[in-house]
Amino acid sequence: MSPEPLAPTELDAVLVLSFGGPEGPEQVMPFLENVTRGRGVPRERLVEVAEHYLHFGGVSPINGINRALIERLRGRVDLPVYFGNRNWEPYVEDTVAAMRDDGVRRAAVFATSAWGGYSGCVQYNEDIARARRAAGAAAPELIKLRQYYDHPLFVRMFADAVTAAAATVPAGARLVFTAHSIPQRARSRCGEDLYARQVAHACRLVAAAAGYDDYDQVWQSRSGPPQVPWLEPDVADHLAALTDSGTTAVVVCPIGFVADHIEVVWDLDHELREQAERAGIAFARAATPNADLAEVAADLIDELRAGRSPARVPAANQPPLQGFSVNGGLCTTACG
Repeated sequence: MSPEPLAPTELDAVLVLSFGGPEGPEQVMPFLENVTRGRGVPRERLVEVAEHYLHFGGVSPINGINRALIERLRGRVDLPVYFGNRNWEPYVEDTVAAMRDDGVRRAAVFATSAWGGYSGCVQYNEDIARARRAAGAAAPELIKLRQYYDHPLFVRMFADAVTAAAATVPAGARLVFTAHSIPQRARSRCGEDLYARQVAHACRLVAAAAGYDDYDQVWQSRSGPPQVPWLEPDVADHLAALTDSGTTAVVVCPIGFVADHIEVVWDLDHELREQAERAGIAFARAATPNADLAEVAADLIDELRAGRSPARVPAANQPPLQGFSVNGGLCTTACG
């Protein structure tokens, strides 16, 4: 098990670190090229995904949501709050350089991912390390805040969203949790299927908080060659199976997404909703936390500054899962 911080930690600032997204049609392809650089993704696949963004005017919701989150966070913490992205402006390298020039010595990093695993945690640590290298010897110390998939506020936000969504469809709707799929071979990157186990754990917590003892947990937004196996079942295939079994209403909770990424507004609100309508199934999508996630961020920052024990919601008869520790912003579990 990895240690948790026990002593109060002094901070000069906060960095909100996110994935990034285009904010105009002309930015879509350069953004997708940034995301997929070095991965050998065919051009035709990028063109296909670009159409998802262009359906919404070439604007991803994520940057606007993050700016709103930052404004709320500034009202909750007495620290300057900076914004940096991995794949689009404002790039984290530029932001950390500005923090250095502003005299920041130590900052907490709130990543817009609740999860462990490579893309959910390790890659953000790589972003931090790369940005600090680019800023040079005077770069601020950056401490990545812990994973928060079982934080009481996070669980309550999704539970409330499930309840609100269920009120819009007939009683007895099937609750379906969904998260971004990953290749099966990636499950060994961070211990014993850490990401998949954390998603399953969070589903149990949210379902219990919303009053459900029966639900489904599936995956979505897979990409890559069809011969490469990913986590299944896929949400669209699962909805088809529910249709065949006579299900008449569903509530879909995108538990794996802390905000309305394009995978939420396209894959669920557009494609899955259309599939449900064709099948005659009443469909409701639970809201993601979006800017309300500032409440979670503020509490995690207070945990670090005060040296408080982590706030977690334990599942009945199960201990909380252990992910990565806070240790200078680097994961202590061997990953990658």
